[in-house]
Amino acid sequence: MRSATKEPVDAQAALELLNGVTELFVAKGKKSLHIDLRTERPSDDDLLKLMLGRSGTLRAPTLKSGKRLIVGFNADILKDTLLG
Repeated sequence: MRSATKEPVDAQAALELLNGVTELFVAKGKKSLHIDLRTERPSDDDLLKLMLGRSGTLRAPTLKSGKRLIVGFNADILKDTLLG
């Protein structure tokens, strides 16, 4: 586990988190987005717009589970992806 306050994750490190990931889930407020990276790979700029907060660092919470990366909090996404 890593504290984003003590060790912020910048843009390059955020993109590196996608290595080996096949599914990206992004939650922002009540909106959520699922991207199957096996069939579509948005540009790095588009991915960073989804993954980074206003400060330019990775949004919290972020969880990598197997080949899935979850950015932001949404109880339904967590329940569905982790408890499946």
